[in-house]
Amino acid sequence: MLVIEWGEFQEARLPAISTETTLTETTPGVEAPAVEDSAAQEIPSAEGNAVPAPPQAAAKRAQLVMVETDRLQVKIDTHGGDIVKVALPKYAAQLNSDQPLVLLNRNDALTYVAQSGLVGPNGTDLPSGERPVYAVEQTEYRLGDDDQVQVDLSLNQDGVRIIKRFIFHRDSNLVDVNYLVDNQSTQLWTAHLYGQIKRDSFDPNPSGGFGMRSFLGVSTTRLDENYVKYDLDRIAEERVNFERPGGWLAMVQHYFISAWIPDADNLNRYSFRKLPNRDIYLFGFTGPAVQVQPGEQAVIEADFYAGPKNIFRLDDIAPYLELTIDYGPLWFLCLPLFYFLSWIHGFVGNWGVSIILLVVAVKAAFFHLSATSFRSMAKMRKFAPKMTELKERYGDNRQKFSEEMIKLYKKEKINPMKGCLPMLVQMPVFISLYWVLMESVELRHAAFLWIPDLSVKDPFFILPLVYGATFFFQMKLNPPAQDPTQQKIMQMMPIFFTIMFMFFPAGLVLYWVVNGILSIAQQWFITRQIERGEDKAKA
Repeated sequence: MLVIEWGEFQEARLPAISTETTLTETTPGVEAPAVEDSAAQEIPSAEGNAVPAPPQAAAKRAQLVMVETDRLQVKIDTHGGDIVKVALPKYAAQLNSDQPLVLLNRNDALTYVAQSGLVGPNGTDLPSGERPVYAVEQTEYRLGDDDQVQVDLSLNQDGVRIIKRFIFHRDSNLVDVNYLVDNQSTQLWTAHLYGQIKRDSFDPNPSGGFGMRSFLGVSTTRLDENYVKYDLDRIAEERVNFERPGGWLAMVQHYFISAWIPDADNLNRYSFRKLPNRDIYLFGFTGPAVQVQPGEQAVIEADFYAGPKNIFRLDDIAPYLELTIDYGPLWFLCLPLFYFLSWIHGFVGNWGVSIILLVVAVKAAFFHLSATSFRSMAKMRKFAPKMTELKERYGDNRQKFSEEMIKLYKKEKINPMKGCLPMLVQMPVFISLYWVLMESVELRHAAFLWIPDLSVKDPFFILPLVYGATFFFQMKLNPPAQDPTQQKIMQMMPIFFTIMFMFFPAGLVLYWVVNGILSIAQQWFITRQIERGEDKAKA
């Protein structure tokens, strides 16, 4: 109870995060303030010298533009054209809550925004940190009967008209971010597109007690590796820089990501860094120089994704982006298991029932391997009294005890490895199942019987207690340890695992409970078969 209360106490101590997005750089009705030195560190460098910002930019007034679709609720700050808030209406912030989950936000307690701009000789974002204030025709956009909604932010720069266009699509968390450059000046226009995620170190999914902590950090794809991840502590120690054609970068947390996907045909420079003396991390890319001759136009493109780690959607957005659903080194086993789980859910419509049926199917597939293991255990349990007798007779002579034990194994045709090897073969599959259930956003707020949410702990601790009971009965069916110290440790194991599983997601505990019950049933059935065979032989 102390451990449980400590975990809840730690969660209660977390600071309350306001969902209200504020205009921190500029306030409506007030001219843009002078830029601090720290802001200059946020703008990525590019070749060439940037031209000064047009004097009329500072006189314009920044506004927040609200955009609402069936999958996204977004706020865009006209100062820089940054996405400063993203809410996901398909996912509730809390169980039984009407408020959507807020993924990106900017307020006094939290910084998590998606920035983009143009840097270089004619860039709109200057090395000093000064950024443009765009004009906009309206401040509210909603997805209507059309399949997309378009938001245009405009800027005039010494004869060059720049439109920063956001395109939102129906049934999609992907946003097209395009720069339309119309060069009506007499000079060559040159700039680089950059996109970056600006974030502090706040963890939205902290874990207390024995709870599992999911990965929080940035991931990407490199030429030498399809998937690489860096936690925040590593980025704080060393800056990461590399180049590659195409690619992507993603800010990863439990169940959700935000990601920049630049043009796949471009050679992009990636940079992950922490600002000195500030709790701010910048994960970004910079594209190649784009040149627009006088009288010509050009379009510079990138995509931004904010939403769940849904393998069916991420797989279509960019190569290897689905690997942000981090199944670890056993991903090649996890993927077919997840697809099979999803296939079952398509029939039964409940994730709890789907988990049960998946475990039943896996146990059936390994039935003969398990049977071999359980038969070996049953035989060893039968000869446990003889082992105890040998222990008492040769307890002080370990070498003699080992020799007599091997003789007994040969005489009775007992092979202890037959009990271990089949279980070792199955372990990778059950570890894979563990990670599939841990990483599946589909289990978030999925109800099953008395459990309102399979992605968090059982509120009544019924499943952990049932698991502890199954663990205890499984131990009783197995041959006892010969060493007294080992016996005491094994007696404590059900208690230890029960306490630990109290903090695990209920979906994971359900999987272990079903697996334990099926193992007990199979082991009992095989033991009864062996006993009946012996009775017939005696008769």
